[in-house]
Amino acid sequence: MSRPELASSYAALILADDGIEITADKLQSLIKAAKIDDVEPIWTSLFAKALEGKDVKDLLVNVGSGGGAAPAAAGGAAAGGAAAADAPAEEEKKEEEKEESDEDMGFGLFD
Repeated sequence: MSRPELASSYAALILADDGIEITADKLQSLIKAAKIDDVEPIWTSLFAKALEGKDVKDLLVNVGSGGGAAPAAAGGAAAGGAAAADAPAEEEKKEEEKEESDEDMGFGLFD
C-alpha cells in the first residue's frame, strides 16, 4: 500500500473512531495536520466516496465473516421453510460418508 493510501486509511479510521462523518475535506485536514504533504486530493475523495454511508467499525468487525452469505441463507430459510434449510445439511453428511479415505483403500502416508 502506498503512503497516500495509508494516510487516507488512517485518517478515515480516526474519523470513524471519533464518530465523525468521513468526508474528503476532513480526511485532507487530518493528513495535513500529520504533516504528510504527498497525498493528492483524489485519494481523500476516493476514500470518502467508498466509505459514504458505511459503518467503518462494522466493516472492521465483520471483515472475515463472509457478510453476504448469512442474509441470503436466512432469507432462503424464511421462504422455503425449515425442511428446505435441513436438506443441504443432510446432503453434506451423505457426501462425507461416501468419501473413502486413503486408509480404507490400503494406502498410508508412509507406504
